[in-house]
Amino acid sequence: MYPRTRFTLLLALYMAPIAPAQQTAPPPPRAQCKFQDGKDVTVDYSSPQMDGRKIFGGVVPYGQVWQTGDNAPTTFVTNTNLMVGGKDVPAGNYTLFTIPGQDKWTLILNKKTGSLDPPYRYESSELARIDLTVRPLTSPRESFTIAFDQFRGGCVLNLRWEKTEVSVLLAETK
Repeated sequence: MYPRTRFTLLLALYMAPIAPAQQTAPPPPRAQCKFQDGKDVTVDYSSPQMDGRKIFGGVVPYGQVWQTGDNAPTTFVTNTNLMVGGKDVPAGNYTLFTIPGQDKWTLILNKKTGSLDPPYRYESSELARIDLTVRPLTSPRESFTIAFDQFRGGCVLNLRWEKTEVSVLLAETK
């Protein structure tokens, strides 16, 4: 290659705009329950990792309101009226919080949505507090997950992390 050509090629490479790698955040994990009439409930949440830490009673203290995930509020959106653990929940958009305990957990559905920063001022916008069923998992779960299981025309909402699973039944009301 001739020296002039090599210089021109190097100069062109040096002067070429370098497009920064576009790093887009992946969408948050999503859990969805579909009812027989096509209506649904969707939960969008963040999924923190255990990373060798003690989660419940450690990173997530017992007896305190937890954002139920990490980074962003967990959303609970339903386009149908529900009965959640015996409480009426009208169609709408909510933020989901929990209060973890060793033997008892409470789910809080809050009418306030959007960006919420600690300390959470959820009491004035609280729709319902719902008792959750607590069960130990047989093996640890590294990632926090929310999932639905179909059950008798309704759904069971399951939250799983570390060695704990909590759940509640959701049924459509007319």
